[in-house]
Amino acid sequence: MTTATSPGLTRYARLSIVVAVATILLKSGAYWLTGSVGLLSDAVESLVNLAGGIMALWMLTVAARPADESHPFGHTKAEYFSSGIEGTLIVLAAASIAWAAIQRLFAPQALQDVGAGLLVSALASLLNLGAALVILRAGKRHASITLEANGKHLLTDVWTSAGVIAAVALVPLTGWLWLDSLIAIGVAANIVLTGVGIVWRSISGLMDQAISPADRAKLGAVLAKHASSEVTFHAVWTRQAGARSFVSLHVLVPGAWTVERGHELLERIEAEVRAALPSSHVTTHLEAREGAAVSQDEKPERGAPTS
Repeated sequence: MTTATSPGLTRYARLSIVVAVATILLKSGAYWLTGSVGLLSDAVESLVNLAGGIMALWMLTVAARPADESHPFGHTKAEYFSSGIEGTLIVLAAASIAWAAIQRLFAPQALQDVGAGLLVSALASLLNLGAALVILRAGKRHASITLEANGKHLLTDVWTSAGVIAAVALVPLTGWLWLDSLIAIGVAANIVLTGVGIVWRSISGLMDQAISPADRAKLGAVLAKHASSEVTFHAVWTRQAGARSFVSLHVLVPGAWTVERGHELLERIEAEVRAALPSSHVTTHLEAREGAAVSQDEKPERGAPTS
């Protein structure tokens, strides 16, 4: 079985931290040049990127630890804490952005050196875009919710930065000073949606949510391959823990089968499930069909074949 969370994933968290520091400096410079509250909101979000990157590095390091006596199923759930905290930080950052924007809305100020400020901000956005694409690909490839959350956050930052740049560019052209504050409020609202989505996904993982419908279909295909008039299944349960999935099931066979024959069948099923669901932990239980019954707490998971 492959390792669920590779220690090598921490290099992507380090990339996020380096890029966050660079964009904080660049966006703070853009705010200093222009005095734009919209660009200030962009810089504040980069502070959250930095906090999220540090948290991701910490949790990925914990998640990569091997199973031990106190944690026999490993430490992969640590990733949910990282994404949950990052989502919460995103929402808090949005609140601070909205507060600053509302204050400026009632006391608008003229912007300075808009061209230079926007050029610096655009450079920071390009750095974020490159890092976001790299981290998102790594997150999907390694099924890491921490990297996916971090990558989505960076990508959200890119789109909001694009909106900020466009709006701030319009301020000197139109003379609408309130537009700077309005776009900052819009950025805050968009950030809230991203943060709530990340937190919700983390809560679902901590609640031992079943594996995805796509993965359940793969599991069902494996079990259907072995199901026959002699072989059936029940008590099929799954759960997702970070990058690692857990599958348990009961396999019912004729009582006349030898232990060796039943064991060989279980070995084949476990191997095929692990092949279909990489980084999965599979537990099987052999039962005789005669007299076997599905108890109330052994109802099969929806979508999993029982015969």
